[in-house]
Amino acid sequence: MSNTGEQGDIHQHSGWWLPLSVLLVILLLSGLFLGWYLRPGLKPVGAPTGQSNMVNLTVRGSAFAIPANYIEKPAARAGGDLDSLALMALFPSFRGYSSEEARLFQGNAPDSPVIHISLRGDTNNLSPQARLQRIYGPYLTARDGAPGPFGLTQYGFRRNSGYEQNDLFAGDGANGLVLLLCERAGSDLPSPNCLAIDQPLARNLTFSYRFKRAYLSRWREMAGGVHELMAKFESR
Repeated sequence: MSNTGEQGDIHQHSGWWLPLSVLLVILLLSGLFLGWYLRPGLKPVGAPTGQSNMVNLTVRGSAFAIPANYIEKPAARAGGDLDSLALMALFPSFRGYSSEEARLFQGNAPDSPVIHISLRGDTNNLSPQARLQRIYGPYLTARDGAPGPFGLTQYGFRRNSGYEQNDLFAGDGANGLVLLLCERAGSDLPSPNCLAIDQPLARNLTFSYRFKRAYLSRWREMAGGVHELMAKFESR
């Protein structure tokens, strides 16, 4: 009888050890994971960098030397041959990312000063004027446009064209015609953008840049600054 009682006590205590052991293991692993994730210096995947070391790379055969803190994607900071490249800078200083100004780069307010620049291959080699006529012309309500704000010509899009929630502007900048496709502000779009549509940079290579519509009045300054930045980054 005493042996039976002892076995019952042993089985009763053993039943608590298994779930307790599992719980302790889970807590230990969670603590290790949290400590690793929050360790000093760790940055989320895809985070910008404040380092300004020069990165040598090519985009569709065109060579560039660009400070790392202008390059959005970590993989591109390794350099080499790329099919496309995403850059970022602040307006109007055209500075790259820094930890001191991280808040400005992370915001999406209607007056956010961040400019997003995109380089990509383009075999069409269309000039802005040809792009206006051939790409957008069929969807415009009037091909000649009308006088718009800030020295721009404004074009309207036909309904059901896919562009009807946008305004198209064209202006003669210091480096030629600039086409700006701008979102209209609305309850569902409180922070609209403008896109400076593909402009030739080299053979089979174009660049575009996106900024907040709140800065449309400064489009000439914006266009000139981006062109200067691209010229600065090109390897001669």
